[in-house]
Amino acid sequence: MDRRTLLKSAAALGLGATIVGTSPAAKAEAATSNPLQVLKYKLVVPEIFATLADAPSYTQAVVIGSGFGGAVAALRLAQAGVQTTVLERGSRWPVPSNTRAIFANDTLPDGRGFWRQTSFTGLTGMKLYPDYFGGVLDVVKFNGIQVWQGVGVGGGSLVYTGAHPIPQQAYFESVFGSTVTYAEMAATWFPKTAGVLGTSTMPDDVYNAKPYAHSRVWDEQARKAGYSPSKIEGIWDWGVMRKEISGKVRKSATVSESNYGNANGVKKGLALNYLKQAEATGKAKIYPGHEVLDIGREASGRYLISLRKVSPTGTVLSTRTVTCDQLYLAGGSLSTTELLMRARSKGALPNLNEEVGNGWGTNGDAAIVRSWSGTGSLTQGAASRSKITDVVDGLPITMENWFVPGLPLDLGIIGSLGMSLDERRASFGLNSAGRLTLNWAADQTDSLNALAKVNSKIAAASKVPTGVKLFAKSANDFFTAHPLGGAVLGKATDNYGRVKGYQGLYVIDSAMIPGNAGAVNPAITIAALAERNINNIIDNAG
Repeated sequence: MDRRTLLKSAAALGLGATIVGTSPAAKAEAATSNPLQVLKYKLVVPEIFATLADAPSYTQAVVIGSGFGGAVAALRLAQAGVQTTVLERGSRWPVPSNTRAIFANDTLPDGRGFWRQTSFTGLTGMKLYPDYFGGVLDVVKFNGIQVWQGVGVGGGSLVYTGAHPIPQQAYFESVFGSTVTYAEMAATWFPKTAGVLGTSTMPDDVYNAKPYAHSRVWDEQARKAGYSPSKIEGIWDWGVMRKEISGKVRKSATVSESNYGNANGVKKGLALNYLKQAEATGKAKIYPGHEVLDIGREASGRYLISLRKVSPTGTVLSTRTVTCDQLYLAGGSLSTTELLMRARSKGALPNLNEEVGNGWGTNGDAAIVRSWSGTGSLTQGAASRSKITDVVDGLPITMENWFVPGLPLDLGIIGSLGMSLDERRASFGLNSAGRLTLNWAADQTDSLNALAKVNSKIAAASKVPTGVKLFAKSANDFFTAHPLGGAVLGKATDNYGRVKGYQGLYVIDSAMIPGNAGAVNPAITIAALAERNINNIIDNAG
């Protein structure tokens, strides 16, 4: 595309000439890169520094993002014969990789761990100072809350804990109402998604291995308090996990690696199933290092996408626009919502309704901690074996066995991921730079109080303290790993993700979920809804 055409396309997006060249923010990113750090990663993971191919200037369908919604859309569109481009801002990390050098130990504060972070205070309360690099865990900080999200080919599947519990019918229906039929999800879309992902529960031999001593302690403490832990469906490769336990491959999951990625194939992320199958059709191609800046529409009806190609160090390699007939937004709750809101604000997509930017929630996420619980193990395994459910003061909650993120050693801390049917919702705004703001009400604590009560009950039954003195409270909701909403089904879109006001524009990721997934991890719900929605879109030719 020549300069005149580029400027014309940019004007159609309401961008003026600002997308030409390197933006001040991008220059700052590039300037922050440490030459020694870059040399280290070029030696350790040379694959992510390979020359990045340019996305085609036009494709029939473009999917922005390669997480659960985007991966499903890419596969089903490709199988339907639709030429599909997938744009991903992060890198394509090598999978599997059992022979990485020690520098690739992704529980350390290194480049593989974090996306563009210079400091990070995790759930343990201890502050890290990671390399400023294009890793896999992005932490977006708003007033009162940190939002965790995955970056790279595979999106959230790179950094999540691999848990796929299906929500209870009553809780699902309380969130989605008549917009989505639970019977349809249970009969068709949940099973179909689980089949592609290859979900299963933790085998007993893995559960009884030393790295999962904390899981056994978690179950024992829950039983003493009168709970009956149930097994969680997950996507771990138990064969690789057994090799870790026996020392035959580089350790990853068994030494608490998950939220910063797994480099040995032990976690069956989307790159190993949906995305792999999509590319195998020959109709879908993934373009890493492609960061979308803005979206809009030409007079012809084609969608315009302004993007920049960026290296892992943050250096901007090129900036351009591409077009498509069908545009699927799947960059995650924050990215999808921001692109839509900015397009509406600039007049690039003026027909977007007032519901865009509303209905955001955290899935009731909280970190739950007990301490002084000896396990006899040196490390904690990352896979979750069990969960418990309860209703406290009228609020349904789920608590899952969790390792302690960011802490490779087992110090007798028993962690849980708490979720609730929290009804808190927030709406987004845009600042003067066109970036999201969030009016999150951090002082509303019904959910946190309910989870803390359950933790106190369990701790009292086992005569152990809640929290970790001087470091972590019993229950803390300063973060969410499950950002949901912003372009909700049935409000900003129709009941299948078609954006109201525009033909050929779809939301197919976590932004379509109304703030909560029924008090359980949302990954399989996002993917199953994407299966449902893309099936309807393809069957009805849009």
